[in-house]
Amino acid sequence: MARSIPKDRFQDLLEAATAVFLDQGYRRTQMADVAARMGVAKGTLYLYVESKDALFDAVLRHADASGPIALPDELPVPTPPPQSTLEIVRKRVVEEAVLPELTSALARHRVNDVRAELEAIVRELYALLYRNRTGIKLLDRCSSDHPELAAIWYGTGREGALELLTQYLEDRIRRGKLRPVADVRVAARITLETVVFWTVHRHWDPSPQVMDEATAEESVVAFILSALTKE
Repeated sequence: MARSIPKDRFQDLLEAATAVFLDQGYRRTQMADVAARMGVAKGTLYLYVESKDALFDAVLRHADASGPIALPDELPVPTPPPQSTLEIVRKRVVEEAVLPELTSALARHRVNDVRAELEAIVRELYALLYRNRTGIKLLDRCSSDHPELAAIWYGTGREGALELLTQYLEDRIRRGKLRPVADVRVAARITLETVVFWTVHRHWDPSPQVMDEATAEESVVAFILSALTKE
């Protein structure tokens, strides 16, 4: 069966399904919606995936893929066993939620250039979130329908980064390296959410501000540095 199916059709399916899941969420999305987005008959989808759960699992597995998505060896892709999708997402979040610049800064006893240090941290965070923007948006959009999936991103990914960032700001403010703020955790959350908006949510903004990625990154970095560093 796989030989008679165009090799790029599976990627077309995942792109169409991603768009529909992002637009409607998991619960409201029907296979017919995805088929309509692709311009094919609903039955065609079942040549590729066994169910909506199988399609959603494939979408999450391949979100933000850096290259062409190969046609699976087994078609239709079977419905995943219970907890399988959760484990795939958990593994990806754990593997991706690595912030060496921030971790190294927390272990650093001497700070020579806090502005350069903070800039490296913000750029590292920006790159990580931008690289995973579609997967993060999918988890955010489908959080009400899949709270277990959302909890992995919010609890492991976002909260982990927020905790490290809070520790960093507390330490550098205590040392007199950064501006004092009314509430360090709020400042850390503002910093994180600013980066999240410009790396993730702005790409699905219904009224987008047209801006190339380099300009967006430079603007975010400059804004955060101006807010937190001393003159």
